[in-house]
Amino acid sequence: MATASVAFKSREDHRKQLELEEARKAGLAPAEVDEDGKEINPHIPQYMSSAPWYLNAERPSLKHQRKWKSDPNYTKSWYDRGAKIYQAEKYRKGACENCGAMTHDAKSCMDRPRKLGAKWTGKNIAPDEKVEQFELDYDGKRDRWNGYDAASYAHIIERYEARDEARKKYLKDQQLKKLEEKNNKEDEERGDSEDEDFEDALKVDEAKVDESKQMDFAKVEKRVRTTGGGSTGTVRNLRIREDTAKYLLNLDVNSAHYDPKTRSMREDPLPDMDPNEKFYAGDNQNRVSGQALEFKQLNIHAWEAFDKGHDVHMQAAPSQAELLYKNYKVNKEKLKSQTKEDIMEKYGNAASEEILPRELLLGQSEREVEYDCAGRIVKGQEMSLPRSKYEEDVYINNHTTVWGSWWKDHQWGYRCCKQTIRNSYCTGAAGIEAAEASADLMKANIARKESAEDTHAPVEERRLATWGTEVPDDLVLDEQKLAEALKKEDEKRREERDERKRKYNVKYNDEVTPEEMEAYRMKKVLHDDPMRDFLH
Repeated sequence: MATASVAFKSREDHRKQLELEEARKAGLAPAEVDEDGKEINPHIPQYMSSAPWYLNAERPSLKHQRKWKSDPNYTKSWYDRGAKIYQAEKYRKGACENCGAMTHDAKSCMDRPRKLGAKWTGKNIAPDEKVEQFELDYDGKRDRWNGYDAASYAHIIERYEARDEARKKYLKDQQLKKLEEKNNKEDEERGDSEDEDFEDALKVDEAKVDESKQMDFAKVEKRVRTTGGGSTGTVRNLRIREDTAKYLLNLDVNSAHYDPKTRSMREDPLPDMDPNEKFYAGDNQNRVSGQALEFKQLNIHAWEAFDKGHDVHMQAAPSQAELLYKNYKVNKEKLKSQTKEDIMEKYGNAASEEILPRELLLGQSEREVEYDCAGRIVKGQEMSLPRSKYEEDVYINNHTTVWGSWWKDHQWGYRCCKQTIRNSYCTGAAGIEAAEASADLMKANIARKESAEDTHAPVEERRLATWGTEVPDDLVLDEQKLAEALKKEDEKRREERDERKRKYNVKYNDEVTPEEMEAYRMKKVLHDDPMRDFLH
């Protein structure tokens, strides 16, 4: 079946091989053995049991299905959690600004954010973490339990086992103590029968019996999920046979509803029965009585506290939630008593035996107070003036009046110095005179400027010279040369527009005459001239 050789076989050999495989599958022949002496399952298909030809396997084996080729670069080790490599004494450049470690930056720091980081204080420098790099294989990257140490959970199991043992021992001691006290009291009393003594002795002996033996009391064996119908297990019988089922208490169809799936009957099946004789009043009776009601109130308190911003969770930290609820009840009672004492201290207690003073009993007044239908005072009592929430009559910076006592030109200011700057220092009468003089001077300057704008000075027209300076009086231009220069300037501009009209051999004279400069200035187009579009 699992042979690796693919040598040629005759028809008879092939038939024998098939018969041997069928016998192995039926269990009539022993299974095939591999190189290590282990049996090979005959039901493994041939395409899985036969080794590839390039492995040159001489004997049957299943090693080709295992991981026979391992990469030495891969590792199964894991990170050394919490390991430190170096402890610095002062801050180093490039380290974390919060804790001072070199292995991470401030954004990736897991320490508590400090008010002043280690970069500025230079104190409490955190040690550098050990940073490791592993090259894991395909399975190592996807193994969720990689690096898990099972020994780290052993102390938790030991703690719970020790607690259970201590609880069992304590309960057994308490039970023995109660029974012994009861026996001692009954022994002191006379007239006890021998039967009662014998029963008490049996009770003491039962308490001494190991609890593990008592836990097997009234158990029912079941077979669940076995080859014959299930796996074996024990199911406790929690109800004795003499008890009447809750759905048989009232056979009326319109009585309390019974849910067979959850075995619950919330309503009372016998509402007209005497409560003293009734032993079952519905499942809701258990929810609103005893510890169930206290547990419900505890859950409601945890929900309301969580909604108000407290970190309380009934399922995650039940002990913490119960302790907070107890503190809440204590504080609530203190607050109620304190409020009651304050009210009694202010208004007195009519139920007490204290005699009220004569002034309060016979107190009279001639003042008449009139109220409206809403309870507001209409007449008979002086109205109290409302006070501002800001400080009043506070003088700062040597001022003798408050801010807002002066108003001019849509601006508030101080009346003592007539300044409109809020936090200015008071200058008194001198400041008022200086401000008035400054205002008069400003008005005079404005009037002088307006009068100067009305009378414009005559502007002398001057012609610009050829080189941009003022034209001297002795400059004389030849009209004929100026006309020729204007004509040359026009020809030059036409050549610039059309290069085809420009001759091959052109010679220019570098000397510029005053007439040519004047012609250039007259023909030049000024871009800021509003009439430049009408020149040509």
